[in-house]
Amino acid sequence: MRIDVPEGKDPIGYVWGEAVPEIGSAASQFSMAVYAHTTLGLREFEAARLRIAQINGCIFCLDWRTDRNGDKVEEGFVDAVADWRTTDKFDARTRLAAEYAERYAIDHHNLDDEFWKRMFEHYSQAEVVELSMAIGSWLAFGRLNHVLGVDTACTLSVRDSDPSTGPGAPRI
Repeated sequence: MRIDVPEGKDPIGYVWGEAVPEIGSAASQFSMAVYAHTTLGLREFEAARLRIAQINGCIFCLDWRTDRNGDKVEEGFVDAVADWRTTDKFDARTRLAAEYAERYAIDHHNLDDEFWKRMFEHYSQAEVVELSMAIGSWLAFGRLNHVLGVDTACTLSVRDSDPSTGPGAPRI
């Protein structure tokens, strides 16, 4: 870890809840809202989230699987996300979610008219705004976890993910 976490403290909980309580609390609430209030389907949600996790290198985020009432993406989904251009496991919305996440993170200056035409053929304006906010939260907070080194201190088992919260949202 790149920061000193007091003895006996959970690193994620400390960073997100105690180190800078006013900011950390607001960030945590935003992170949790992305999971609690999404209207996006599980597969496109997870395709975008996992693509950002792959780009960020956040171990915590890569280990997480969003659980919706006991439903999670299938084994091997994370590999399909890495191969989003060629996988036969994705429909158009899921493929676009992975593409958008990648381009949002590393090529946002080149989101051209052709891309937006394809996006709006499959997503409503509200869905694009929601997906953009979700991707922004994952990019910022997953990167924060990785840069500070707390992502390796707090990995989860995919089987143990809490369906009521997302990665980066501490249980404080």
